[in-house]
This record gives sequence, structure tokens and C-alpha cells, in this order.
Amino acid sequence: MSPVVELVETLPQRESVEKLAADAAALGPVTTVIHTAGLSPVQAPVGAILAVDLAGTAFVLDAFGAVIAPGGAGVFIASMAGHLARLAPELEAKLATTPTAELLGLPELQAEAIADPGAAYTLSKRANALRVRTASLAWGARGARVNSISPGIISTPMGAAELADPSGDQMRGMIAGSATGRIGTPDDIAAAIAFLTGPDSTFITGTDLLVDGGVVASLMTRMATG
Repeated sequence: MSPVVELVETLPQRESVEKLAADAAALGPVTTVIHTAGLSPVQAPVGAILAVDLAGTAFVLDAFGAVIAPGGAGVFIASMAGHLARLAPELEAKLATTPTAELLGLPELQAEAIADPGAAYTLSKRANALRVRTASLAWGARGARVNSISPGIISTPMGAAELADPSGDQMRGMIAGSATGRIGTPDDIAAAIAFLTGPDSTFITGTDLLVDGGVVASLMTRMATG
């Protein structure tokens, strides 16, 4: 069996995610959910990225949305790549509202419709933010909040692998052109998570916080000014 097939066949399924949520709730009130699992384009093929970054995130969003305690909060990791996506409004609506069990069956998510792992990653991360926005209503009905965070280029093992990829020079250029001019750190993301799950953000839900050092702002400004 090839490594790719082996990876896809061992990915967590909906039942295991629902069991995890139920087991967590059995231990006591679930007050904080932080979901960080994901694969980057340099780590996996299209199918695995869609299964983990898109469907996997949606399963966790649904399962923990059913058990989150009143006053609880969740944070799901999207990506600045999602802010750079240019998707048709019809596709965005599908990504936001299609039942999770049917999500990977969308025609736009079939292998022949997605050019490469980078495209799958961008689409998945845009979908993460869209589905969090939609799910905020269900979480809100339980008296809880949920948001997403879109990190930029972060100094993690995944970030290092991306910088070592042929596209690394482009990423270094994005960092250099940003307002902060530096790579992000895990502490930058942890601080944002602490804010969104803490007492100072009780009026914030269903939104995405871009934590990228200004990379997207610089890119968008350059596009607007030619």
C-alpha cells in the first residue's frame, strides 16, 4: 500500500470525532475547544489535505458544537491563504452550508477540479473560516462562541518545511514586504487564541482574526495600487 493511500485510509472519521466529543463531555463541561490539526501543501496530496484540513475541521466543529458548555469558546485554525482565495460566491455558499457528511462530494472538490495541493489548501482554509461563521449560530444557541484564526508564516516545523520548498523565496519576499517584516512565532498565535477564548472577547463570535504580521494587507495594497 502506498504511503498516500495509507494516510487517507487512516484519517479520523466522523464517528471517532463524535466519540472524542462525547468522551470529553462525559468528563465535565467542555468550556474551551482549540483545533489546530492540518496539513500543508508540502506535506500531503490533494485528497489528504481536503480530508484533514476541510472535512476533519468541519467534523470537529460540528461534534464539539453539540457539547460545548454555556459560556464556552472555540478557536479553529484557518490560514492567511484563505484571505487570498478568489472563489465564486456560489462555491463559498456551498462551502459554508453543505452538511459535513456531503462536503467532500461537492463537484468542485473532486480531484480533477483542483489543480494542486496548494489550491486544495487555500480552498480548505477559506472554507474553515466560512464554516466557523455559519456554525457560530449553533454554538450561540448553546450560549457559546466560536471563531477562527488565520495565521501567516509561522516559525514552526511546518513553516520551516514551507520555507525550504521551491516557493520559499516567494514566502520570504512576502515577509520582507509586510509591515512587521518578520516571521510569526507560536507565541503570536497562542496570544490570539488566549484572547478569543478569554473574558475580553465575549462579544466576538463567528469571525476570523488574521494574524499574519501584515502580509495580506501589503499584498492587497500592492494589487490595488498596481
